[in-house]
Amino acid sequence: MRRRLINSTLAVVLVVIAVFGVSLVIVETRTISHSAQESVDSEALRLISVVESRLLGAERINPGVLAQQVAHNRYALVEIPGRTPITVGTRPTGSVIRSTAKGEQGEKVTVEESSSAVTGEVGRTLLIIGAVALLAIVSAVLLAVRQANKLTSPLTDLAETAERLGSGDPRPRHKRYGVPELDRVADVLDSSAERIARMLTAERRLAADASHQLRTPLTALSMRIEEISVTDDPDTVKEEANFALTQVERLTDVVERLLTNARDPRTGSAVVFDLDEVVKQQIEEWRPAYRGEGRAIVRSGKQGLRAVGTPGAVAQVLAALIENSLMHGGGTVALRTRVTGNQAVIEVTDEGPGVPPDLGARIFERTISGRNSTGIGLAVARDLAEADGGRLELLQQQPAVFALFLSRVARSREEPERPVR
Repeated sequence: MRRRLINSTLAVVLVVIAVFGVSLVIVETRTISHSAQESVDSEALRLISVVESRLLGAERINPGVLAQQVAHNRYALVEIPGRTPITVGTRPTGSVIRSTAKGEQGEKVTVEESSSAVTGEVGRTLLIIGAVALLAIVSAVLLAVRQANKLTSPLTDLAETAERLGSGDPRPRHKRYGVPELDRVADVLDSSAERIARMLTAERRLAADASHQLRTPLTALSMRIEEISVTDDPDTVKEEANFALTQVERLTDVVERLLTNARDPRTGSAVVFDLDEVVKQQIEEWRPAYRGEGRAIVRSGKQGLRAVGTPGAVAQVLAALIENSLMHGGGTVALRTRVTGNQAVIEVTDEGPGVPPDLGARIFERTISGRNSTGIGLAVARDLAEADGGRLELLQQQPAVFALFLSRVARSREEPERPVR
């Protein structure tokens, strides 16, 4: 492209120089020729007037007197009737510029000048025009090179940006070039880079969330299957099979929710549900795991609460908190339900050392973990809570008290608060 721009600019300049240069040469040649002819004519008229004035005054007419009136590079011939012709200067050879003037008494003056003087003047003019044309060509080439660099360098940058996007580096460059068309292309590439970055981030986040959210129900399902494999009691097998089916349904709900959020994170499925059922289901699900660790999980607080949210999402949030207490906490884990204003609150606490002081403000950030874990469990839990209009907070660090706030739907009569184990 650079070569094409230079060649096209140079071609335009050459055409302009050819058109205007030839015209200028023709005009200057004619001007110089006419100027030389007018000079010779003027000298012939001046010389004939001198001859006439001397004839009228009966003065002598000789070459010495006439030589003062004739230029040194010209030849003059004075012819007076009845007298010998008088010549001044050397007669030129070859092509000449000639002018003849006649007086009232029959006298005749002829002035000649060699055309070489005109040719030399035309040559000097052509040299000047050629020098100007050459300067114009050099200037045009330099300007074309600069303009080509100004246009091709941005295109090279844009090509590199597009190549980076194709290689998986979606960082926008935010570089502009002062050319509206190129800046528009840069805007589009930067916008595409930002969209690709968001898509890659969403995909990575979906993969991380899926691995974390599917791990808990898969672990619970594995425990149920293990219980079935080691027991011969038909009633126990039936009970554990029912729990396993519940875990399968939860897995299905998790997968559907993940896919829904991947298509449109703004899509919600909040409904009015019974909070007691979700809390009871989580306690029954996690009790075997806590029993295996020699620990207990209990609940207390107000019963009969109805809240607005997605039951599956609320269950996942509680599962994340309970699992977090199992992994990082200690002693008995308690789930307490209460009411504050128009919100239903589920608190999850344990008797462990709590959250380290330096992690309290960042506990819900991704990759933040007090131990060697993924660090995304609480972040995913907060996202799930906020997706349906709730919120997840750390109310106390030592011992750790996490609280899930949900919009409450009031009953006509609510049951009194009492502990349940």
